[in-house]
Amino acid sequence: MEQIIYDGPIVFGKANAKLKALEKTHGKLSTFSVLSGHTCPYAKECHSKAVVVDGKRKIQDGKHTKFRCFSASQEVQYDNVYHSRAGNSQVITAAARDCNGTAIAISRAIPKNTKIVRIHVGGDFKTQAYFDCWMKVAETNPQIHFYAYTKSLPFWVARMKELKSLPNFVLTASRGGHKDELIFKHNLREAVVVYSEEQAADLELEIDHDDSHAANRGGNFALLIHGTQPKGSEAGEALKQLKRKGWTGYSDKGRKQNAKAKA
Repeated sequence: MEQIIYDGPIVFGKANAKLKALEKTHGKLSTFSVLSGHTCPYAKECHSKAVVVDGKRKIQDGKHTKFRCFSASQEVQYDNVYHSRAGNSQVITAAARDCNGTAIAISRAIPKNTKIVRIHVGGDFKTQAYFDCWMKVAETNPQIHFYAYTKSLPFWVARMKELKSLPNFVLTASRGGHKDELIFKHNLREAVVVYSEEQAADLELEIDHDDSHAANRGGNFALLIHGTQPKGSEAGEALKQLKRKGWTGYSDKGRKQNAKAKA
């Protein structure tokens, strides 16, 4: 008999503006997120989180932050985003108590007819048990394609052998963390945040504008800086330059304006 020890809230989201193109090629896409920063043990250059001070949320950057995590900014701005991710974060503790039971609970919460899941628009794999829980979800749902960016590289490396038998579980190392040395050591596929299209070209990397690179197996790629950045920072100045060239981000409005600018 199945035992499920976790019966708390598990909330999946829909494809955002950036992911809608991917949904057209792969089928219905659902997303799962936990609190950004709070669940990212190896984050460094993008380490930011929403904190509550005097009853109000504000952004808090880490001491090594070079560019601000866009999803942490969303958690400050939107109540529903913050609260849904705070609720979802409880599955991390549940996974430590019962990986299989928590995996069953997650699987049952996946929206009907979902064909592809992006794990962590916000947040990361906080513990090995939580990483293993998602592996179990992928194993028991072979008809669904799962993918994620992660800086929690030690958890990935610890399960490299087991991951070979999970073709529907695709990972990308997110450069800029405390364990970047594992990318080269284990030849992990990586994504690099760039401040301009020219920088991506210099690195000989294609820019992934719609997660088509991240969702599918392949080579390294770049991600163009976006989201709210600290005033006066190098990332902030780079974002200003991109906006002057017509780049307006990945919102529905922004994608239409970007397409118009390129026409």
